[in-house]
Amino acid sequence: MHDLITGSPSTASVPTSARRGVALGVLTLAVVLLAVDGTVLALAVPALTADLDPTASQVLWIGDIYSFALAGLLVTMGNVADRIGRKRLLLIGAAGFGISSVIAAFAPTPELLIAARALLGISGATLMPSTLSIVRNLYDDPKQRTRAIAIWSAGATAGAAVGPIIGGALLEHFWWGSVFLINVPIIIVIIVVGAIVLPESRNPVRIPIDVLSAVLSIAAIVPLVYAVKHAVTVAPDLEALIALAIGSIAAVVFVRRQRRIAHPMIDIALFRSPAFSGAVVANGISVFAFVGLLFFFSQYLQLVRGFSPLQAGLLELPSAIASIIVIALAAFIVGRLGRGRAIGTGLAVAALGLGMLAIAEAMPGIAAIIVAFAVLGFGVGLSMTLATDAVISAAPKDRAGAAASISETSYELGVALGIAVLGSLQTALYRWNLPPIDDEAVGGVVRESLATASARLDLTDPAQAALLAEAQHAFTVGMQVTSVVAAVILVLAAVVAWRVIPSPRSPKLQLHG
Repeated sequence: MHDLITGSPSTASVPTSARRGVALGVLTLAVVLLAVDGTVLALAVPALTADLDPTASQVLWIGDIYSFALAGLLVTMGNVADRIGRKRLLLIGAAGFGISSVIAAFAPTPELLIAARALLGISGATLMPSTLSIVRNLYDDPKQRTRAIAIWSAGATAGAAVGPIIGGALLEHFWWGSVFLINVPIIIVIIVVGAIVLPESRNPVRIPIDVLSAVLSIAAIVPLVYAVKHAVTVAPDLEALIALAIGSIAAVVFVRRQRRIAHPMIDIALFRSPAFSGAVVANGISVFAFVGLLFFFSQYLQLVRGFSPLQAGLLELPSAIASIIVIALAAFIVGRLGRGRAIGTGLAVAALGLGMLAIAEAMPGIAAIIVAFAVLGFGVGLSMTLATDAVISAAPKDRAGAAASISETSYELGVALGIAVLGSLQTALYRWNLPPIDDEAVGGVVRESLATASARLDLTDPAQAALLAEAQHAFTVGMQVTSVVAAVILVLAAVVAWRVIPSPRSPKLQLHG
């Protein structure tokens, strides 16, 4: 398969180190923006629920459609970048991201907001592969390139972690649309400065884009996730089975096609390496548990604990700090344990953090929440950092681009599935634990979601105020059970990583198989 992120620059390299530094800053800024946009929305859910009155299902789609579109199109857009030029696609994608952000900020209905989020995901899919491609082409020296990619990776990690804080700060003073509108000035900087300092590069050999493979990848991802969402929130009925069948058939056809065609979008042979396949799974599951739970925990902090959006974001700051600290400690930990065992340890620590969080949710005060978030952030940061590096290290140089695309896709799919699966489970448990409600109109409001109940119940009515307290308790119980379920998933993943991913003490892994 053609290397998606290496390839020959079609123009001269950036001539000075200062100019390379500015270019790296622009590319890292783009990745930070994408990561922030994946998590910034969580704190805005109560505010937009009060304004737009979405259903519980629409709230989930508002949260995860961004990652669906991003994950489904990453590999496709990597191929497009190879063909038309990575700088060109990045600038086009940045412009699309800015326009979509404005549409999302002023969306008058849940349906339009979902559509705008989908457009944001499509635009984001043009940005991420291009950024990493250009970073690798900026630096010929292997040591400099490694350092640059580390900075790029730190930007992605930090962006996801500080998203809630940025969202909280904005929501303290502005309406919920501000979490999208803040993208616009950043996009302007990326476009203006990027047009000046970024070099162009493309594949010198024009490889045609396999449209059928692109369609099949989307036809596999979206129905499969929808089937899970529908089965958990509604019922495992015929609709869920049909979606599951469509997605499964599309996935099988996609894999078979990749094995047959001369230039596959995904090199299936990479998955024969335990180091590669294990790392891909570990990466996806890490973000699955973390982001999936974070999406609803932000609501818990506001709607149950009564914190402001900014206070809620700051309470999640320990996880951000811990995940960034891990970047400095990762090499030491790998040297002591080996890569596979280090990834397994990170997943186990994250599971411990989720277990602590389940206990903290029922405790007064915030100290237990802060400690739990720090433990969770350290574990997730360790497993994600090492798993991403393991994916690239497990692939030979000529297939590094394919490996990077698969790693990015697993990350975004983990985000989407985490919100969909854990969010759906949380919603189902919330409704299950609600008491019987005689008033059908009031009951419909409460059963829809806690955010809807908080926005529409009349708290001057003692009966409705008591009902809201019952709903808050039901939400808390749901969060506790969901946290434990996510912890169990992480423990299982830790065992797999410990046993499957090779653990040589050297930071470099070779492809076997």
